Amino acid sequence: MRIFNKFRGTRGFISTWEHVIRFRDMITEKALWRTRVLAFWSRHGLAATLDAFKVKRRTLFNWKGALKKGGGKLESLNPKSRAPKERRRRIWDVRILLELKRLRGEHPNLGKEKLHPLLLEFCQGHRLKCPKPRTIGRLIKDLGGLRLFPQKVSHFGQIKKTNRQKVTRKPLDFKAQYPGHCIGLDTVEEAIHGSRRYLITCEDLFGRFAFAWATSSHASRAAMEFFKMFCLLFPYPVTFVLTDNGSEFKKHFAAELLKLQITHYHTYPKTPKMNAHVERFNRTVQEEFLNYHKGLLLDCDNFNTKLMDYLIWYNTRRVHYAFGNKLTPVQFLLSWQPKESSRLPAECKNGWPHTNY
Repeated sequence: MRIFNKFRGTRGFISTWEHVIRFRDMITEKALWRTRVLAFWSRHGLAATLDAFKVKRRTLFNWKGALKKGGGKLESLNPKSRAPKERRRRIWDVRILLELKRLRGEHPNLGKEKLHPLLLEFCQGHRLKCPKPRTIGRLIKDLGGLRLFPQKVSHFGQIKKTNRQKVTRKPLDFKAQYPGHCIGLDTVEEAIHGSRRYLITCEDLFGRFAFAWATSSHASRAAMEFFKMFCLLFPYPVTFVLTDNGSEFKKHFAAELLKLQITHYHTYPKTPKMNAHVERFNRTVQEEFLNYHKGLLLDCDNFNTKLMDYLIWYNTRRVHYAFGNKLTPVQFLLSWQPKESSRLPAECKNGWPHTNY
C-alpha cells in the first residue's frame, strides 16, 4: 500500500514538527525547582517549607493540584503563559482606516513613511488626528498587512499570485577546478563630464585570465558582444558563467548563454563577495589603469586601444598573488597539466568519455 504525505511541499513543516516533538515534554528548571519545594513540603511540613522558600501557602496548594491534575508528570509544573487574555487595542477613527485601505489599494506596498504625508493631508481636511509613521505601520499590521501581490490567470482559469522568476544560484561549495570551469563577469560604472561609461570585466576563476572592455551602453546586447569577444580570446571552452543580478546580464546575454549551452550562475542579492575574484580585478584595473586614463573614456575606442595594451601586460607580464607572485596568468595556463580525464568535474556520468558539452 502506498503512503502519501499530505504535508509534502509545505515549507518548514518538518522542522516545525521536529521542534514540537523535541520540546513538548521538556521539563524546565523552574519546574524542577517547584518539584524540590513540594518534596521538601511532604518531608518537613508546611511551616518549614513556608519559612525556607518564602512561598505563599496558596501557591503550594496550586502546584500540588497542578501536579495531581497532570497525572504526576513534572511537565505540569512548567510555568504557564502570563500574557493577558484581553489586550489593549488601537482605536482610531474608521475614516482613517478606510483611507489607509484605499491608499494601499491604489498604491500597493507603499511604505509607512510614504503614506504619512498622504494620510496627513486627509486628516487635516477632516479635522482628525493623524497617526505617526510608526503607528501607521502597526495599523497596517492590525488590518492584515494590506498586501496586494501581482496576479495571473492559470491555464485552469484560477487566479494565482505571480512569483518572481527563479534563477540558478551559485552553489556555496562551488570551486573552479580547471580553466574555463567558471567565468565571472561584472560591470564598473564611471561618470565623466556628465556622461556615463561602463567597463565590463571578466576573469577565469581558475587561471585568473582577465579581460575588459569599455562601452557607452549598459544594455544586455553590449554584454553579449563582450562575452563573444572573450570566447574568441580565451583558449578554453566555458562551462559556467557567474554574474550578479544586473539587467545587463539578462535578455540577449542570457539568450546567448542558452544558445551556447552554458550554465548561468547568479550571486545572491547584495552579496558581491560571491564573485570576489572579479571584484578584486575591478579594483586592480581601477587602481592601476582606469584612474590614470579616465580622460580617454569620452572616446571608448581610444580608451579600449590603450586598455588592450594594459591587459596584454596584465596577463603575460604581471605576476599574480594566487600563484605565489611567481607566475602570470598565461604562464600558469601554459604550465597547467590536466589530471586524469575521468576525475574532471565535468565528466559525463553515463559511461561516455569526458566531454565539454
